Amino acid sequence: MTDITAPALAGKDVRDPASTRPIAYWLLVCCAMVFAMAVIGAITRLTESGLSMVEWKPLIGILPPLSEAEWNRVFGLYQTTPEFRIYNATMDLAAFKQIFWWEWFHRFWGQLIGFVFLIPFLRFWVNGRIPADLWPKLAGLFLLGGLQGVIGWYMVKSGLVDRPDVSHYRLALHLGTAIVIYGLLLRTALGILDPLPLAGWATESGRLRKHARWALGLTGVTIVWGAFVAGTDAGLAYNTFPLMAGHVIPPEVANLTPWWINLFENTAAIQLTHRALALLTGLVVLGLALRVWVARLPGRAGRVALLTAAMVLVQIGLGIATLLSVVWIPLGAAHQAGAILLVSGLVWLLHELRPVGVPKR
Repeated sequence: MTDITAPALAGKDVRDPASTRPIAYWLLVCCAMVFAMAVIGAITRLTESGLSMVEWKPLIGILPPLSEAEWNRVFGLYQTTPEFRIYNATMDLAAFKQIFWWEWFHRFWGQLIGFVFLIPFLRFWVNGRIPADLWPKLAGLFLLGGLQGVIGWYMVKSGLVDRPDVSHYRLALHLGTAIVIYGLLLRTALGILDPLPLAGWATESGRLRKHARWALGLTGVTIVWGAFVAGTDAGLAYNTFPLMAGHVIPPEVANLTPWWINLFENTAAIQLTHRALALLTGLVVLGLALRVWVARLPGRAGRVALLTAAMVLVQIGLGIATLLSVVWIPLGAAHQAGAILLVSGLVWLLHELRPVGVPKR
């Protein structure tokens, strides 16, 4: 056990837990809703439901069609899209309703998150419960959530004009923004619940925190390439592991010119990159967990590191299973959920390692 001498807390911003704990619980509820939103989004994508709603009506469009005439109207709008003309020209109204409900629920849940965030935020603010340094963070999170809605529509629009699929770049932006919002919500809540984590007093925490940042960054990049895989349907090809069509590196990974565009546009190269990033991320996270455990830090850091290590192994397993199943929807949704749980573990671990030994000046 490292010998730790905690310096004086003079100058530290230590809030009264009793007064701010409700804010943390509210943020954790929002975290859970964003987590659910990401899973709902994955199912919407996997069921090819995301282009069924061709109108964007925030707030006033929260209700689904309530009459047969309205159903026929929205179905008529869908019939003008490239997806209908190319893939679903024989679809009837009953089949349209099946894909419509997933997209409607995805949008409804997103707006519900906005209300669940805004109403308590205003109440806490009016009652003077929000500390001065926390108010800008919460306001920024609300604005970021609104921006996410705009990004979602920006993504959908890319599949309504000339092509029957959304841009995988916009899909990655949409998913990446959701992960950022989730991570910020969780980090803020943890900072309120435990402003002075014990592991942060250890001298080793600074070096370990750098390692954890690399792990979180790699996880984020891997998630982005996962969105590229989903957006280009690259998961429907090379459904073997560890080889890809009998090759470690399939020869078609360099078919496009210039060479670097293959990483973003070539199905084989996108999937290969995602595989490589996933394995590299796994090694970095496992190495981090080992270092944290060996350091024998006080507090929860060691246990959180072990949970994160277990999660990265589960996530790699889910990725392989999703690939071998040719993207079975329950496995694909679980794989997306696993990515967010891995982010959760790394954000939590970074919080536990947060240096708190030097008072603010």
